Amino acid sequence: MPEGSPTPWSYFLIRLLFKFVLKIFYGTIVVENADLIPKKGEPCIVCANHSNSLTDALLLVTSIPSKRRNLLRLTAKSTQFGKRTFTSWLIESAGTIPIKRRKDYNNEQVDNTEVMQNLMEALENGDAVCLFPEGMSRYHPTIAPLKTGGARIVSDVLSRNRDKPDFEISVLTCSITYMHREHFRSDVLVTFHPPMKFRPKDNPELLAPVKYDEIRGLTARMHQQISSGTLDAPSWTLIRNAKLAARIYAPLGTTMSLGDYVRVARTFVEAFKLASAPRPDSSSDGEAGPRDSAEDNQLIRLGNDLKEYQDQLSRWGIMDDRIRQPLLRRRTHLYRFCARLAWVLFLLFISVPGLLLWLPVFVTTFIAVHQFKRTGPIWDTWDEIAQYKLIYGLISGLCVWFGATLLTFPIAPITAVLVPVIMWMALRWLEDAIAASRAAAIHLRLLLAGPTRLRALQAQRCGLHARVMDLAVNVLGLAPDPEAHFATSGGPDKGRVKGRVKGRWASKTKYFSVRRRRKRDWNETLRLYDMVDYPDDPY
Repeated sequence: MPEGSPTPWSYFLIRLLFKFVLKIFYGTIVVENADLIPKKGEPCIVCANHSNSLTDALLLVTSIPSKRRNLLRLTAKSTQFGKRTFTSWLIESAGTIPIKRRKDYNNEQVDNTEVMQNLMEALENGDAVCLFPEGMSRYHPTIAPLKTGGARIVSDVLSRNRDKPDFEISVLTCSITYMHREHFRSDVLVTFHPPMKFRPKDNPELLAPVKYDEIRGLTARMHQQISSGTLDAPSWTLIRNAKLAARIYAPLGTTMSLGDYVRVARTFVEAFKLASAPRPDSSSDGEAGPRDSAEDNQLIRLGNDLKEYQDQLSRWGIMDDRIRQPLLRRRTHLYRFCARLAWVLFLLFISVPGLLLWLPVFVTTFIAVHQFKRTGPIWDTWDEIAQYKLIYGLISGLCVWFGATLLTFPIAPITAVLVPVIMWMALRWLEDAIAASRAAAIHLRLLLAGPTRLRALQAQRCGLHARVMDLAVNVLGLAPDPEAHFATSGGPDKGRVKGRVKGRWASKTKYFSVRRRRKRDWNETLRLYDMVDYPDDPY
């Protein structure tokens, strides 16, 4: 059995460094089904959706346990190589294989023969090769049709080893779901699916000469697996509506893993997507098509009503959970506003030393991202924002660390440890301060909205809740009591949940965990407002 390529020291360093950086940038990174990853020495093609440029590759490199695979060979567009930039060095040092794309060469014919040869030899050596079959990264709500390159490589490798009937190659599909891919302290779900295994003796249909239908069929299976684990919709509006439906179905406080939350939201996405899709024509004998137009119209109306309700919440800056709760008296709002404001001021006060260290990092990344956004449209640039924040944040953060160490040279060993600790604690306190600021602002907005408007919103939500629950339970087959159901199911990431924790003391201590903030809402980011909207994307 092949042993696979050895791990380059640069790959080991990059993996260690960016595992640290990604855990700082994203609040929670949940990896599901890592036990399904083929072990070292087993030829494997890892295929994932591609919505966040270089960050997707870094996330896969750091999410695959080293005890399962010591090396993941990446692929990247050839234009990323040979430049005097940190990104170019990063890509080349990780052993990445360059692939030429026609769009980068004026749509002229390109020759990737040598590249394909290197990929097949790496697989035959027992390596794991990472491909992004969409062909390009983009800021879109839907997964692009997959290219057939991955399926062709499987066919070519099997054909080269047709004299070894037991030679086996796996295709491991992976779904990456970012709650808000470009926002600091957002959350990420990485879900690995059961690998598809192929051997010459079991899959003669993939041996050369292979029919194109077989290649397309395998590509379609890959697309189905990838899309089944993430939010895939034709528009941002549909995803926005589905997330609101998921919050109404399982409201704030429901103990729910990130994986369960994504799967519930995806269930609503699929229902709304099916309802808005063109219906097939009626059959020739006049009978109705296979779908019920009345049910479709009800779902479309529900989606429109959810959008109208969310628009009102966004206009007033109020979260759905506040509308769900009973109305409070004005003096209660004032008391809670003052209490949270005092808590914010205290947290900011104790965070000052660490925030001064963070200031150069925040300023550097803000300027870099601001300049980059001006270089192109949203669909072609926003997928690289997280990448820019990661790289510029890493470089500026290292400069702060080195500078502080040099300026305190007599006690440099102490400073070298103390500076990261101070910066991390400041970040944790800042997260709590921002969350308290949001709560304080909401109490102020509830006062400004007035009881009449709030009662109207409550009545609107009550009607939406009944319709969402009817859809969830009677049509989509979701549990009628989500709080009880998800508290016991939990999924693969059961230990990483939002909402209430059993026991008052456990709840308080886990909320102020040093490792990470216990979020009450998986849509939460380091922002002063509720993250429910997406940028306009006129693609």
